[in-house]
Amino acid sequence: MSVGGNARSGRRPGRSGTREAILDAARVRFAEVGFDRASIRSIATAASVDPALVHHYFGTKQELFTAALELPIDPNVVLAQVAAAPLDELGETLIRAVVTVWDSPVGVPAVAAFRTLLASADPALARSFLLEIVLKDVRARVDSPPGTGLKRSVLAASQLAGLLVTRKLLHLDPIASMPVEELAKAVGPTLQRYFTGDLG
Repeated sequence: MSVGGNARSGRRPGRSGTREAILDAARVRFAEVGFDRASIRSIATAASVDPALVHHYFGTKQELFTAALELPIDPNVVLAQVAAAPLDELGETLIRAVVTVWDSPVGVPAVAAFRTLLASADPALARSFLLEIVLKDVRARVDSPPGTGLKRSVLAASQLAGLLVTRKLLHLDPIASMPVEELAKAVGPTLQRYFTGDLG
């Protein structure tokens, strides 16, 4: 039966039930096979709904992934700024973009979402989010010499994770109260070395 854009498929007892069934199926599927290999069709099948309903409720696969992780902001808000940055300014740009989000009104729920994600008994969703969403394009840009892109991007991710813990979870000064621009100037060069410098 084709349901098109109709939210009432008749297969679930209500709109919220359908939405939650899709989210539950998406979390399982993304954890099992990762973002790239999980298809909207396979998620819809697991949720016993028409694939059109998945698009109706969540739009794109990345929007579904963002909803499944309960992130309060679309990662593309940050990633678009990073993608537009020249390669030799990638480190400072990434720090500036990420910390600005942390310090914004969505920062508290964003940090809480990441804390929940990282504290999960199954790290597969967090790993998929980092490698297949956040770092995917950066990894391709910094893959010089060929084969080093993953190493470079994961080293940068470790720096960002440490900064998140220090600034937003432990509230250690002076990092906790340092202005964004000062933090970008202080930490950005370290990320830049990971991205484009000699790792030997």
